[in-house]
Amino acid sequence: MTQIQRLDSQAPDFRSRLHALLAFETAQDPQVDHAVQAILADVKQRGDAAVLEYTCRFDKSTATSLNQLEMSQATLKAAYDTLPEREKNALTQAAQRVRSYHERQKQQSWQYTDEDGTLLGQKITPLDRIGIYVPGGKAAYPSSVLMNAMPAQVAGVEEIIMVSPARGGDEQQLVLAAAYLAGVHRVFSIGGAQAVAALAYGTETIPQVDKIVGPGNAYVAAAKRHVFGVVGIDMVAGPSEILVICDGSTDPDWIAMDLFSQAEHDEIAQSILLCPDQAFIDQVQASIDKLLPQMPRREIIAASLANRGALIKVGSMDEACDIANFIAPEHLELSVAQPHDWLPKLRHAGAIFMGRFTSESLGDYCAGPNHVLPTSRTARFASPLGVYDFQKRTSLIEVSAAGAVSLGKIASVLAHGEGLQAHARSAELRLESQQ
Repeated sequence: MTQIQRLDSQAPDFRSRLHALLAFETAQDPQVDHAVQAILADVKQRGDAAVLEYTCRFDKSTATSLNQLEMSQATLKAAYDTLPEREKNALTQAAQRVRSYHERQKQQSWQYTDEDGTLLGQKITPLDRIGIYVPGGKAAYPSSVLMNAMPAQVAGVEEIIMVSPARGGDEQQLVLAAAYLAGVHRVFSIGGAQAVAALAYGTETIPQVDKIVGPGNAYVAAAKRHVFGVVGIDMVAGPSEILVICDGSTDPDWIAMDLFSQAEHDEIAQSILLCPDQAFIDQVQASIDKLLPQMPRREIIAASLANRGALIKVGSMDEACDIANFIAPEHLELSVAQPHDWLPKLRHAGAIFMGRFTSESLGDYCAGPNHVLPTSRTARFASPLGVYDFQKRTSLIEVSAAGAVSLGKIASVLAHGEGLQAHARSAELRLESQQ
């Protein structure tokens, strides 16, 4: 039998066991942190030379300049043009759906004039230049290119720069083709902390960006954490997660495979089932045992399920929703007959997949919404990546002569109360000019 925890919400120790299941050490490994800080400092000081040195050391590159590691637009277009039709069509359709969804997220500038003639408003502007990190370790991720670049393009970002460790073969072609479709302007075959440093500080070849988005390994995550403030970042992502709420009527093979879909990412990914039907939970366990040997990544899946997976018996569907809100998962599958009935009870999740036919994998690739989602319970306060992450809001204030009087009196009182006389006099001088 495949090892995976069994929990019961009615057990006296349930809460403590749930806390232990969800616990994930977010603190950086001191050795990783020390190495990353050294790389960041070196790239900041030596620029191209340092990036090239680390790329040759870690990625076994034989390049003698960063220019040799930049992919031309012609190369990106050729990667797309030479894709087999089946892959080209799938990638194109996915890109169209992602773009269509994100077009609806665009914010518009607005303004109004209040009763004393003062104009107030908000101006929306895109970021000038952003950097996208696309992982290249255990797998290639053309879908990550679409999800990170497409909302930036829709937002109107002037320049999108992508970095990704070099890979060979068909997988690399898919990534480059996705970059072409998503409107990426420059692509460099570099990865790791040195790539994050190059984007954050700028080098002779790679210009400094305003924000860095996209997931990576522990070194990339540590680097993003350290450069935040110099540039913006989307988030420091934790392991992938899926939480399935099922009423016991879905095909258990479907549920088992949905749990696998996140477990196959890596050994610390998390897959959890909440269900009020013990017999169905037993059926899912049987499906796991039956299907796991068929999976190419079965060793990773088995380790993930043993490390952080769980099949949880709950007292009711209402309780399942309460537990789901506490877990605040990255992906939440609501595999029930009437998902809309339960949706109002669910407050915290990165994305909610409603109904038996809505597998999480469709959201990863082609449904339309972004698959860059908050993890490690941060869905309590964070949101999916979107167009709004690539737009800035600037306040507009144009005070009329009458407003200088009415607002000046308020500001004067409050400024004196804070002991900031220059603030008060700045408002009072304009107030006095109208009296």
